[in-house]
Formats: sequence, structure tokens, C-alpha cells
Amino acid sequence: MRRHIRLMTFAAATAAMLTMPRVSAQNRDERADTVRAEIRKELLQLPYYSVFDFLAFKYDRGTALLMGFAYAPALKQDAERAVKRVPGVDAVQNSIEQLPPSQMDDDIRWRVYYSIYNDPFLSKYAPGAAMLWGHRHRFGGFAGIWGEGFEPAGNYPIHIIVRNGRVTLMGVVDNESDKNVAGTKARMVPGTFEVNNELVVERSNSRRS
Repeated sequence: MRRHIRLMTFAAATAAMLTMPRVSAQNRDERADTVRAEIRKELLQLPYYSVFDFLAFKYDRGTALLMGFAYAPALKQDAERAVKRVPGVDAVQNSIEQLPPSQMDDDIRWRVYYSIYNDPFLSKYAPGAAMLWGHRHRFGGFAGIWGEGFEPAGNYPIHIIVRNGRVTLMGVVDNESDKNVAGTKARMVPGTFEVNNELVVERSNSRRS
């Protein structure tokens, strides 16, 4: 009888030991998802984050890595301060690029903005015409210019990044046709030297609900 009890106790302890790592890993994943959601929320609430900036982030084991482009002068520092406030973030690596001031680039920014958002096929993406994709979408990873694993956080469907006359379109659109039209409209703007179309097509990405 005692031997049977010992065997039962050993079996229960062994089962518990085998289950604990899986439960622990699941809890870590859930906590990481919560931290990512809070990071995204903080970035989307930055007051000077506009259509001419773009932010993305990666979070792993307490460290948040920030990437992107900042047109607003204080956005890079504000983004870092906001993310540092998130519980679970122990360190922030801020690799956001500050875009240099340029009147020529400013002119291109606004010309591209009106060319894209006033287009009959793309007007559905204009502010007020559609839900902001940064609040609507959650990507498990972002295979963009920084590689896999980055999560975009943007308040506009199509962000317009301009540096030294070179335009990069970043964000998400509904289909490949809209992506191509946006790229074409940007290339038609006088003064642009180059257009890189980094828009993501929504239906080509798996989303977590």
C-alpha cells in the first residue's frame, strides 16, 4: 500500500514538473502580448505623431527596440519616454531616425499627401473617411525594411516619409491595386527623386484577433 502511494506521489510530481514549463511559457507569452499592446497604445497617443512620421517596435524580454522616422522634432525623445513608462519595459533602444529639416522636403510631403489622399480611388483612406489602421490592426510581425518581428504603430493608413527628395510610403492598404496607385501618385509629384513603396497589403498578412 505504501509503495503504491509513493508511486502515485512520484507520478503526480513528475506530471506537475512536466506541466510547469508549458504553463510558465504561456504566462510569459501572455505578459509579453500585454506589454506590446501597451507600447502600441503609448505610441499611438503621442500628440505630434503625424502622417509624415512612422514608428515601429519590437519587444523581447523586457527590452523594447524602436525603429522608424521622426519628422516632428520632439517625437523621437517623446516616443522613448512614453515606452519607458510601460510596465514590463526595462530598457529602450531608440533607433528612430530624425529626419533633417528641409523646405524642399516639406513641399514634397504636402504634394504627395494631397496627390494620394485626394485621389478618387484612395480617398477612402483619408483622415475621417476610414478607421485608423493603427487602432484596427495587430500584426504578429512586420516584414518591412527592418526585417521580421517589428510591429508597426501608425495613425494613418499611408504614412509619407521624405528625406532629401526621396519618398517612402509606409502603412497598410486593402489590396495590391491600392498599393500600386499610391506609388504611382507619389511618383507623379514634381521634385521626387525616388519612391520606395513599402505599403503592406492587409489581406496578405495574418492578423491576431
